[in-house]
Amino acid sequence: WKAVTSSNKSNTMSTPPLPYDRKSSNTTPSAFSARNLSQTRLRSNSHGPLAQDISAELTEAEVNSIAPPAPIYKIVLTGGPCGGKTTSMARLSPYLRERGFEVITCPEAFSLLVNNGMAFDYLSAVKGMDIVVQDTVMDMQIGMEDGFERVLRARGKPAVLLCDRGLMDGSAYMKEEDWNKLMQKREINCVSELREGRYNAVFHLVTAAEGAEEYYTLENNAVRTEAPELARSLDSMTLNAWVGHPSLKIFDNSTDFETKMQRVVEETARLVGLPTHLQKVTTKFLLKKEPDLSSFPKEVAFQIFEVEKVYLYEENEDVSQENVLKEYSFIRKRTSLRKSGKESGSVYGWTSVQKMKDGQRIEKKRIITKREYLSLFNNRDKTRHIVRQKRISFLWNIQSFNVHVFKEPSDVCILHAQVRSSPDSDDTVDMPSFLDVDRLITDSVEDEIYGAYQISLIK
Repeated sequence: WKAVTSSNKSNTMSTPPLPYDRKSSNTTPSAFSARNLSQTRLRSNSHGPLAQDISAELTEAEVNSIAPPAPIYKIVLTGGPCGGKTTSMARLSPYLRERGFEVITCPEAFSLLVNNGMAFDYLSAVKGMDIVVQDTVMDMQIGMEDGFERVLRARGKPAVLLCDRGLMDGSAYMKEEDWNKLMQKREINCVSELREGRYNAVFHLVTAAEGAEEYYTLENNAVRTEAPELARSLDSMTLNAWVGHPSLKIFDNSTDFETKMQRVVEETARLVGLPTHLQKVTTKFLLKKEPDLSSFPKEVAFQIFEVEKVYLYEENEDVSQENVLKEYSFIRKRTSLRKSGKESGSVYGWTSVQKMKDGQRIEKKRIITKREYLSLFNNRDKTRHIVRQKRISFLWNIQSFNVHVFKEPSDVCILHAQVRSSPDSDDTVDMPSFLDVDRLITDSVEDEIYGAYQISLIK
């Protein structure tokens, strides 16, 4: 069946407003603001209290590169040929700079190789050459991304690194056995390190060959030569490569191209904490029971995780911002599970949440280390349970779904479905038939009990 979610309507989709002035804002930083979290990192990495004489020996840029005083967001723009990646990067760069962010774009490593003389027939010229090329692409991509991030960290201002494709894209162009060989060679035990452990978000822009065939062209990219049929296949394989990232956002061609670009801008604004017209990112449904994975169609790719969510004690409970209704933060440990059920590795994150009086929910996320996680864990809110879940991430009809199966302290099962919700649209969720859905979870006070924040309270 299909479930419909609605949002406030207007006749036109306008550009998101400029944010508050950061310098003149009366914002009171929480106990775990970007700077405080950075200092935690510096202290933990130095194996003891931060000594003044140590920091005195370093330049300001060196201190910033070790402990950035402002957040840095890494966003992957990926998808099939002619999806709008180049245009998106051109739109996002000035948009973010005008709003106080430093921005660097990281080019696609494979295109750099081709544009500088590597012919496509290299891939089949010698047995095993495709693995060597992808290994080289990964080396180049890591080097560029890490170098650009180091520069942005040293700059000391809020920043965004826009990546033209990411490390997981290589798996879409390789046989599974060859990809596994490459992972083994690089001593990577868990692909989470290359996915959510490295990037804050992944924006998949669906190729025009899927839903906008009349606009499909390769004239703006000399490196690409794919026919529409191959473009659709590559788009699907690329999307499957990123299944499991908690912030995988899909931008299809259900709207015109200009609106598609506006949706990318709106989602970026939401990610970095800027005001946005994006009213709803996901729609939630109550499931009657945990899904039976054996009932999933063979073509549905899925990933399984165990999640530990810990709410933190806030030293500053006086929310002084006029428009803020509630503010809190939590840390999360996300462990990937193999199909056998064996753990393959964990990644860690920190999130601050502001619920605004106008109904908006502003989240700021950071990837943190295991050591930081353990340090912040000691400051957990003792009035709340540690929330433990099993999560199932999968794709269905070019939509991203996540099932949250609560294990402690509750046993409810919630489906999160990604939707587009611009001011002038109603969004339909094409519900998978293999899920046993009870009902839509609304934004009503009565349905707040199905949120992890409420579930965690010790009654």
